[in-house]
Amino acid sequence: MTATMEHAPSGTHAPQILYPGDVACGGRGERLETLLGSCVAVVMTDPRRTAGAMCHIVHPAPAPAGRAHDTAYADAALMAMWLRLRERGLQPQLCEAYVYGGGNMFPGIYPHRPIGERSVQQVLDALTHNGVRLLHHDVGGAAYRRLAWTVGPDAPSVTAIGI
Repeated sequence: MTATMEHAPSGTHAPQILYPGDVACGGRGERLETLLGSCVAVVMTDPRRTAGAMCHIVHPAPAPAGRAHDTAYADAALMAMWLRLRERGLQPQLCEAYVYGGGNMFPGIYPHRPIGERSVQQVLDALTHNGVRLLHHDVGGAAYRRLAWTVGPDAPSVTAIGI
């Protein structure tokens, strides 16, 4: 799955809205947005903030056989992000990352090790394994998160809404 650019008035960029399983890459001034519950979003950017990528991960487990490119899975989503960053001339290992989401949307049902927590751990392990510097994370808890980032010098904006 891939997020598409919506049409906007000339001279402005409409946000790229990411839905579960989407991956998007944008240049300076482009806006990436998503809404998270137990899903996890990763934002990666070069240190100069000239480009950035975002993914919306649904499943922490590796993609099953026959679905290796299904970006709803953490491994496929990260690989798709890294490919898009490379297409822009960036080395993912030299990028910086932000990680958001992984909320426990059903704390009464899943009080121990909910899927969001497993997704967050999978992503953090993959970033560490690949030498990607983590700048910030806002994860866990019983909350939805609205995430927005305009590619550029500012950090992503996240608003948590408790359930």
